[in-house]
Amino acid sequence: MRWIDDIEKIYNEYFKITFDILGNGIRELKKVFRVVRDKTVMKRFLSSFFLYSMGVQTVMLLAPLFGKKEVGMDTNEMIIVVLILQVVAIAGAYFFAMISKYRGNGFAIGTTLIIWILICIFGYFLKDKMSFFGLAGFLGFVMGGGQSISRSTYSKLIPEDTKDTASFFSFYDITEKLAIVIGSFSYGLIDMITGSMRNSMVFMSLFFIGGFVILQFAKLKKNLNPVSVK
Repeated sequence: MRWIDDIEKIYNEYFKITFDILGNGIRELKKVFRVVRDKTVMKRFLSSFFLYSMGVQTVMLLAPLFGKKEVGMDTNEMIIVVLILQVVAIAGAYFFAMISKYRGNGFAIGTTLIIWILICIFGYFLKDKMSFFGLAGFLGFVMGGGQSISRSTYSKLIPEDTKDTASFFSFYDITEKLAIVIGSFSYGLIDMITGSMRNSMVFMSLFFIGGFVILQFAKLKKNLNPVSVK
């Protein structure tokens, strides 16, 4: 029947286009991986970024769940927490851009990681709602600063003669998304084993510590110019 032939033709063409696009994407990512592998500073930075992103994205995404389960925050209070995160993040982006201007990218990112470690430790002992609001303020502050400085830093590590920067940022985004998956799985696993998100929160600090240690070997301060959020 003709309509069956038409459907089969559309089906074949659609999947051919889909697999062609997928294949091209994989090839582009392989090219970026080879560049990253040969660039010591970029390789070390991305290794650090991968580790601390496991902590950053996981804590940021699961903070509302932590507040509800461990502190007893209600829906309206969690809306306030989300607003605090977003507003304070703007100030954090500008503040850490200023730090990077005077002390370098490596110092700015390292400072955010130290604060993240303290947030994870403080989260373990956190009991009341007001303390959680304060913690959310610090979380939003380093979230905005860390994310803006990390992306700016990576952009400066891309080789100057690169024409297809989109592939490099696709690689960067995939690294971040993979970190979210692993971080969230680790968070949930610790919660399931121990029965407390407080233990999961402390465990996240290990990712920040690992990222901080690797970052020191990247020596970003000696290889990059100051960054700006403008």
